[in-house]
Amino acid sequence: MIKIGLTGFGDHEELYGKIKPADRLPAYSAHFPIVEIDSSFYAVQPVRNYEKWVNQTPEAFQFIVKAYQGMTGHLRGKKNYYDTPEEMYRAFHTSIAPVRSAGKLAMALFQFPPWFDCTKDNVDFLREAKERLLDVPAAIEFRNDSWYSPEMRERTLRFLEQEGWIHTIADEPQAGSGSIPIVPVATRPDLTYVRLHGRNTTGWNQSSHPDWRKLRYLYRYSTEELTQWRDRLLELEQTCKNIYVVFNNNSAGDATPNAQELQSLLGIDGGLAPRQLDLFN
Repeated sequence: MIKIGLTGFGDHEELYGKIKPADRLPAYSAHFPIVEIDSSFYAVQPVRNYEKWVNQTPEAFQFIVKAYQGMTGHLRGKKNYYDTPEEMYRAFHTSIAPVRSAGKLAMALFQFPPWFDCTKDNVDFLREAKERLLDVPAAIEFRNDSWYSPEMRERTLRFLEQEGWIHTIADEPQAGSGSIPIVPVATRPDLTYVRLHGRNTTGWNQSSHPDWRKLRYLYRYSTEELTQWRDRLLELEQTCKNIYVVFNNNSAGDATPNAQELQSLLGIDGGLAPRQLDLFN
């Protein structure tokens, strides 16, 4: 089964019109069956947030929860909210408990920074992280091409398979060591994650620019490119039962129409019936 969605649910104005931010997730779920939660990268979310989101969405809706940046080595000297890894992971498990209890957690996403390269220390870091995750299904996305170098590609994939990591296949600009190629391989038979960031090569490495986030994800996939992805996903489906695809190219509102076009190319009716909320609860 292939499920398609977007990163975040709050910013896609083309879906909502005058709908207030507090009511946008139920509207979103009428178009897409999955969403990636990005706010959890910046801070482990309060339990009440997940309880609210669970209650706002249909029974079959699912969340991909992005791991807190302290868990993926992004802080680089910035303050961590937690004194120890044990405390940090305990907070993470507590945070996502409502999503797990509702059967709505698709996976956690561990997206690593461009400087997280293929070294023995980082392999050990991944083993430790997987142990701390206990039985939470977790996807891994690299941002350094050393993991997929000719001499390491098969070893990386074999390691992910042995450790039970869900492979994240990224579509992004080929812009040096801080980006990775498309590697359309499943490392688990049940789950694969695909993230489509766009192909804005010029904007990808503009981290010093004040609007670097907008530049980085400013891209609209063509029908030809989406058709290539349709074929790639159908082939992946031969080796993996569930494939989750999110579009992250939202700087100019391109993610929604691209996701809807891919749904159409695949013959997918992506929406779920909105949950009837108890307004008096």
